[in-house]
Amino acid sequence: MDFETPARAWVKSLVWRLLGIAILGAISWVITHDWKEMSLITLLFHSIRMLLYYVHERLWNRVGWGRIRHPLSIFPVNQDIRPEDRETIRGQLKRLGYLD
Repeated sequence: MDFETPARAWVKSLVWRLLGIAILGAISWVITHDWKEMSLITLLFHSIRMLLYYVHERLWNRVGWGRIRHPLSIFPVNQDIRPEDRETIRGQLKRLGYLD
């Protein structure tokens, strides 16, 4: 199973917030016609939302529901595969019905 790195989650959060900042900034300006109020509302709201989005994404990475696992993901491979490793993998694939 692959997971996102924290850096990727932060970048996704930032890009999403930049879009939201532009939209809320425009709405705040239309309503208040005050640059200080518009800036305060927009920056406060989006700072909180960015933090919450990051936490939300990291928590969802811990949830296995709805993910599809590769049948070989249970084998940690940190080096070249040895012949006995191949037999273990072949046995696992047979047990899962991928090989005859």
